[in-house]
Amino acid sequence: MTTEKSPQQQIDFTLIFIMFLLAIISTIAINSAEETLPSVLQGINFSLKQLQWYVIGTVAVVVTMLIDYDRFKQLSWYLYGFGMLLLLGLEVLPSGIVQTIKGATSWYKLGPLGNFQPSELMKIFMIIVLSKIIADHREKYPRNTLTDDFLLIGKLAATAAPPVLLLVRQPDMGMTMVFCAIIASLVLVSGIKWRIILTAVFSALIAIGTVLIIFFKFPDFFHKYILQEYQLDRFYGWLNPYEYSGEQGFQLVKSLLAIGSGELRGKGYQNLEVYLPEAHTDFIFAIISEQFGFIGGSIVVSLFFLLIYRMIHISLESNDPFGSYLCTGIIGMITFQVFQNVGMTIGLLPITGLPLPFVSYGGSSLATYMVAIGIVLNVRSRTRKYMFD
Repeated sequence: MTTEKSPQQQIDFTLIFIMFLLAIISTIAINSAEETLPSVLQGINFSLKQLQWYVIGTVAVVVTMLIDYDRFKQLSWYLYGFGMLLLLGLEVLPSGIVQTIKGATSWYKLGPLGNFQPSELMKIFMIIVLSKIIADHREKYPRNTLTDDFLLIGKLAATAAPPVLLLVRQPDMGMTMVFCAIIASLVLVSGIKWRIILTAVFSALIAIGTVLIIFFKFPDFFHKYILQEYQLDRFYGWLNPYEYSGEQGFQLVKSLLAIGSGELRGKGYQNLEVYLPEAHTDFIFAIISEQFGFIGGSIVVSLFFLLIYRMIHISLESNDPFGSYLCTGIIGMITFQVFQNVGMTIGLLPITGLPLPFVSYGGSSLATYMVAIGIVLNVRSRTRKYMFD
């Protein structure tokens, strides 16, 4: 027996309110960071542009919610193919169309609209197509034997490999890690036996150990075929930022100084004394912590905990496996990016250039997060409640 409610009656207003609070925090933080930007960026109202992107993102949320998420399942392979074409375009189109930033060819030039990063859109398409593969596989093979699990792994690997390899080639380490986080989160809930997952984890650890041995024993081979010099610089700056404070560790040293100087309650709004490059994008958390201290940083992290908690609740509440998998992939994507961004600003993780979701300035990235939230709200609004389970 179901308790019938329209999709409009099942909208999760708690999730929407959390998004509203993050939008306010983002606008305030970006507005204060504008004073510290280099002269070439002075005069650009990034906080207003962020609000414009939030408006665009809100429209995207509404449109996403109006479409039954089962339609995404039907269109999954078309969306995946479109995303692959966009990624391939970065490889073959001329430099007048594509943009290379910090060694990564990952953007399309859109003139006055700025740059567009197709891998942001591909994250959503990847979540949709992998969720469809898992849902269809479990429906076709309900017995969940070892053979079935390996067949599912093969399907997931064959689907995920092309975009991941293109990201590695660009090269975009941060985005590659996000894709891996999405894949890992979906594998964890796909029903694949734990002995297979643990074997994969141990194999990954062995591979990492092998890479480290190559780095120390055969540095020339490592630099030529595994990681480029600018990527290694980030690791050097992470492991020993004060020794490399002039170059590789400059951002991390400044970030630690900004966060530490904020102490408990911060220095106050727009009272920024530490110059921090990329303050309105990658290091927005350091800006917040300097102005509002440990209390302000804790509020931001707590809001993300509440956001993730609500999404987990929606995922568990959904009685449609495809809807649950969609939410899980989005949870994995957002959780990893929050953990990575905050972790890199306090020195726990290497700097990868990943923005803080919903807070850092960004056009295509913010629009992607908003579409992701729209999908979660879509799943919630179309979840049927049963009086008797």
